[in-house]
Amino acid sequence: MFPARVLAGASLALVILALSGCSSPWACTDTTAARGDAGVRVQVEDTSGRPLGVTAEIVDWRLEPHPQVPSKGDQVHFRFRFDGADEGSGPAVDACAVDKERVAVGCHTVYSSDAFGPDGDLTGDDWLAVEHPEQVAGVLLIPNDQSYEGRTCEQDGKDGGGPHPPEPASMGDQL
Repeated sequence: MFPARVLAGASLALVILALSGCSSPWACTDTTAARGDAGVRVQVEDTSGRPLGVTAEIVDWRLEPHPQVPSKGDQVHFRFRFDGADEGSGPAVDACAVDKERVAVGCHTVYSSDAFGPDGDLTGDDWLAVEHPEQVAGVLLIPNDQSYEGRTCEQDGKDGGGPHPPEPASMGDQL
């Protein structure tokens, strides 16, 4: 009879620890979302691959000198739009200039909070510095939301872990 009480007490203690947010370091796991398919217009998705109800789109792009550093020659100037995003704390996606083979020649993250407009239709513009602007055939967006990274198991074995966005796109990535 005694072992049954000990077992029941141990089980209850584990349930209480689990419900209180306490966990052991060996239970912490990190997962990385798969990179979504890049496009001119994408449905932004969370780290589980579920749509957030936000569409991101490249409205247009062109090669021209940046007004603050015209001596560096042509760079990629692009306009983007987020439909359905929250003005203050919406998602972020990677924007990449690509060559005709869809290989990234320059990338960085654009945030819906850097855009403006009425009723969730937020537009903005940005620049991509590329080494060989003559190779640029287009600008694509990667649908994975990059706005929330979260703590990793390595950073916080107790409260870290869980799903994380894929690594940001970089030069040379096939999109």
